[in-house]
Amino acid sequence: MSYSVNGNRFDEEPAPGQCLRTFLRSLGHYGVKKGCDAGDCGACTVWLDGSPVHSCITPAFRAEGHEVTTIEGLGSPGRLHPMQRQFRDAPGFQCGFCTAGMIMTAATFTEAQKADLPRALKGNLCRCTGYRGIEDAVKGVVGVETAAPGKAVGTSVGAPAANEVVTGRTEFTMDTHIEGMLHLKVLHSPHAHARIVSIDKSAALAVPGVHRVYTWEDVPHRRFTTAIHTDHLVDPDDTLILDRTVRFVGQRVVAVLADTPGAAEEGCRKVAVEYEVLPAVFDPEEAMADGAPQIHGAEDPFVRDPVRNILLEIHSHIGDVEAGFAGADVIHEGTYSSPRVQHAHLETHGSIAWMEDGRLNVRTSSQSPSIAKVKLTYLFALRPDQVRVFCKRVGGGFGGKQEVISEDLAALAALDTGRPVCFEYTREEEFTTASPRHPMTLTVRLGAKADGTLTAVQVRNVSNTGAYGNHGGETLFAGSAAVMLYRCPNKKYDAYSVYTNTVPSGALRGYGMTQPAFAVESAMHELAIALHMDPLELRRRNIVRPGDPLVAMHDGPDDVVFTEDGLSKCIDLVDRALARTADEPSPGPGWLVGTGSASSLHETAPPTEHISEAWVTLGDDLIYELAVGTVEFGEGTSTAHVQIAANQLGTTPSRIRLVQSDTDRTGFDTGAFASAGLFVSGNAVLRAANAVRDRILEFAAAHTGVHLVMCAMADDAVVCGDRRVSLAELVALARARGIRFTAARKAYGSPRSVVSNTQGFRVAVHRVTGEIRVLYSVQATDAAVLINPAQVRGQVEGGVAQGIGFTLTENYHVDANGAMVNPNFRNYRIPAYADVPRTEVLLVDSGDSVGPMRAKGMAECCINPVAPALANALHDATGVRYRALPLTPERIYSRLGESQSVQTA
Repeated sequence: MSYSVNGNRFDEEPAPGQCLRTFLRSLGHYGVKKGCDAGDCGACTVWLDGSPVHSCITPAFRAEGHEVTTIEGLGSPGRLHPMQRQFRDAPGFQCGFCTAGMIMTAATFTEAQKADLPRALKGNLCRCTGYRGIEDAVKGVVGVETAAPGKAVGTSVGAPAANEVVTGRTEFTMDTHIEGMLHLKVLHSPHAHARIVSIDKSAALAVPGVHRVYTWEDVPHRRFTTAIHTDHLVDPDDTLILDRTVRFVGQRVVAVLADTPGAAEEGCRKVAVEYEVLPAVFDPEEAMADGAPQIHGAEDPFVRDPVRNILLEIHSHIGDVEAGFAGADVIHEGTYSSPRVQHAHLETHGSIAWMEDGRLNVRTSSQSPSIAKVKLTYLFALRPDQVRVFCKRVGGGFGGKQEVISEDLAALAALDTGRPVCFEYTREEEFTTASPRHPMTLTVRLGAKADGTLTAVQVRNVSNTGAYGNHGGETLFAGSAAVMLYRCPNKKYDAYSVYTNTVPSGALRGYGMTQPAFAVESAMHELAIALHMDPLELRRRNIVRPGDPLVAMHDGPDDVVFTEDGLSKCIDLVDRALARTADEPSPGPGWLVGTGSASSLHETAPPTEHISEAWVTLGDDLIYELAVGTVEFGEGTSTAHVQIAANQLGTTPSRIRLVQSDTDRTGFDTGAFASAGLFVSGNAVLRAANAVRDRILEFAAAHTGVHLVMCAMADDAVVCGDRRVSLAELVALARARGIRFTAARKAYGSPRSVVSNTQGFRVAVHRVTGEIRVLYSVQATDAAVLINPAQVRGQVEGGVAQGIGFTLTENYHVDANGAMVNPNFRNYRIPAYADVPRTEVLLVDSGDSVGPMRAKGMAECCINPVAPALANALHDATGVRYRALPLTPERIYSRLGESQSVQTA
């Protein structure tokens, strides 16, 4: 068959039934991405004769005789297509995984289509940006700025990899091929709870191309936790690579290794497994009840109470809540539920492992290659020098890749066979087996005086950790931040992390705080109504302020530095913004309009130990090499790190060469999560850059005989008094004396600070259909010093968009067996462009006493107040309180008749 791709004609025969996406990737066109393989996300978009198509649902044979254009053929880094340039300059991407498909679609738009983007972009999804950056790119809005030497901080410079991202040249995890590579696929359990009686491999091994079939008997029997933290002891070692007992539908049972993915899948179908089905329990309250099925054994040391299936329970109090309630004029109590939601990063989990010179190499999609390496050395009894783990660019994470769930099987097979092994999750596996957010049910009881002063705060939190406890305990502790937000002498927090026979829960943006924030901020709104008080005024009267102790579970010492009154400023900004837009018209008759708000506090690093090391070296080519272990997956740390280094070295970002996320080439880094990529790693970069700067200045001062205080960095030179000495001269002199301008510095996640957010919404609710439309969205945040203003805005917009999805459109449906029944984008419904309003981002003028350059991380905290603000706006519009998410039209409609106070807008 004859094909033409990017103007190159050749003869090639695709495999029977092969789609155009896999065919093009087999030819090396890795800009064609896999996000869904169902025609839902658009990451695989290419042109057929100039028209965009989803290549994952286009048979390869249909391209015969037609001209195929991929992102690589649209333009190159030195010769950008206008739309590629616009996406670079807006910027119109964060992680960049969807970008090639977005550009291939948008580059075909007519002016009419540009004027109707909700329709024109309906076939392309983005999980990161909130779509404003994409809209700006399509319309040619330029947001990227050029930084002067030593003035990078505070400038919206572009990402270091921007040209490569928009041309499809940047490598993601699966964008490679190694000769002789085998493919691994997994057989998953059909039962929620069962013991494996026997496994017959014979038919699977007879499948042509199958090399190995691994069962629980073929793997190291070392318990570990898939969760990633520096201190692994904060998470339970309750997991095996493959287990004889399965505890949720979807758990790994058998891994098949074969020449092709198809052969591996056929091998999985041929494996015969006999199960002894065991009783299962899916609800955490039922799991804690007497007589419930026991999910983990009584002999397992990681279970706090195996009989009641409790991984961890917290009981803490400050003051006397009963006395506080006795002294209250008004008491409110309510129970609020937040369900599972999925990260839905467009790049699925995956790892490629191979042996080289006797060492295990793992290329993976992870938020922490350093911790992944630690776990692999433990699991396979290897020395640290025998293992290298590294990441290319990662296609989104949001906490989902704060796990080791693909690296172990790929490493097992590579160590066993000595051949390269690829293990890539499908989208369905991502939904059904990767760790979603913890479902939590919280009962909140609040007491207050008539003037709004809180007298008592009591919270009971029941968290469903699923079949395994990865992140189960830490998210439970993190949830107490919703209690920390308000001053009150009497607080009580009781919390339970409970095992059930459901998919294990894990880390997700907000990390245990979005669910309690929904509960506490909804309860505060209801309390305000009972007090006949404006909800924002109730918050003003009770929020913590600098000098107040940040008290949630104890009143002992901590390492949190609270010096900026950012939260009250956030509340004031949102209050004024909602008032300013109050007269905007409603959609028309039949629509009910309401406003709502919510606030949150978020610590800038996790309480568990967080470490990062950065290296800075001035090379002979006069380029500074910055090496840091932090992974780039759309959170923007690569850009921020380069900006910090350029700023301190008196140069421009173009003279910083970044090396990152490779355990052979960078120092240890706990990982990019909990906003530590800026707060901790950024401090390490700052210290290393300062150390190199000081060495250069001291050397220049000694060389010129000018006092050190008269010397300053000046891009490619040092100015000493009235003399300018080039870096080239200084490097040559230093080399002759055996001196190198290099330094390594470490930073730790202590002391920490806090970042504040307040979200406001004005919504319209249709009284007949229950449809919600967001008329206005605003978030105020105290990001402190802005390293990159455009990135800060983009992170807030993306976080709000994701929060809107979690609250309004996304629904993780499970059946009676605890299994997800809608494991695809089309039915799960992450927001598309048409679903997301523009969010006005308001920035508080503040600083931070411990962050790098007095900055704070912004990638995580912005999501916390979104759900309660929407729920409060819905209540204001309808008079009906909805205490369970998601707020879908059918759920809203079913209760609209409850309130007699509903008025048509």
